[in-house]
Order: sequence, then structure tokens, then C-alpha cells
Amino acid sequence: MACPYFVPREIVNDGSWLHPSRLPLGAGWSGRCCASEQETTPSESILHELCNLGNATTCPHLPRERAWDAVRFSVAHTSSLQITLWYVCELAHAPVENGKLSFDCVEGRWLNPHADARVQRLAACYLETYRLRQNVSRVVDQGLEADEKTA
Repeated sequence: MACPYFVPREIVNDGSWLHPSRLPLGAGWSGRCCASEQETTPSESILHELCNLGNATTCPHLPRERAWDAVRFSVAHTSSLQITLWYVCELAHAPVENGKLSFDCVEGRWLNPHADARVQRLAACYLETYRLRQNVSRVVDQGLEADEKTA
């Protein structure tokens, strides 16, 4: 459930999160905050404790009036041609909007992007970490198969 005002920039693989694959975007991310009129760079503690996790009512940047506190994603369907994500936008820990976003793997584009650029950006980050994990899993599986054949 990443903060909807979080602007992820880069995956952080520095060991600072105990289980990064369990994070709302599938990994820890560095980034910026777009809650105010001008993007700001949050402190490391705010990035770790609020931006990447959402529902950050203690965040000093979070607008008082807002449509969502957090956005959650999960994989609804996957094939070699298309990946479909479920999304849920939450306010005060309750769902206020949900739907599906589909990505065409062949053409490398979203078939039905979300109307809000913030949600779409977070979906793209979630998809990126999902696809990275899938590729790593395939490489490991192929290595294990090769080891079994030579054993």
C-alpha cells in the first residue's frame, strides 16, 4: 500500500528492508514526494517508514484533504502476452476505488492505464519488480535444472 504521493525513482537493494518482496511495490524504492506543489526529497526514515508503506497519516507532507492514503496492487492474471494487475485505492484503511490495469507484454504498453498518473506510476513500479522477480526465478530454475542434468 504505497503512498499515492510517492514518486518512486529506483529500486533499493541495500539490505535495509528485512523482506523487500513483501513491500507494497514488491521492493523498496528511493524517490520523491509530490504531496505539495513542488516535489521534495523525503528523509531516509520517511522513505522507509511512510512513502514505501502508505497509510502515512503521520507524514508531514500528506495533504489534509485527499482521495487516498494508500494504493495496493496484486497480480490478477499473467501470461506471456499480458499481465493484469488488481489495484485498490484506500482512504482510512478502507477501499474507495478498485479495478484492473492490463499490460501488453508484446507491445510493452499499458492497455488501460489509470486516469490518475500517480496510481499509474505506482502500478508501473509494481509491475517492474514483479517482472524482475519472475526473470530471477526463471534463471534460478534453469540453473537447478542444469545442475540436475549434470549430477
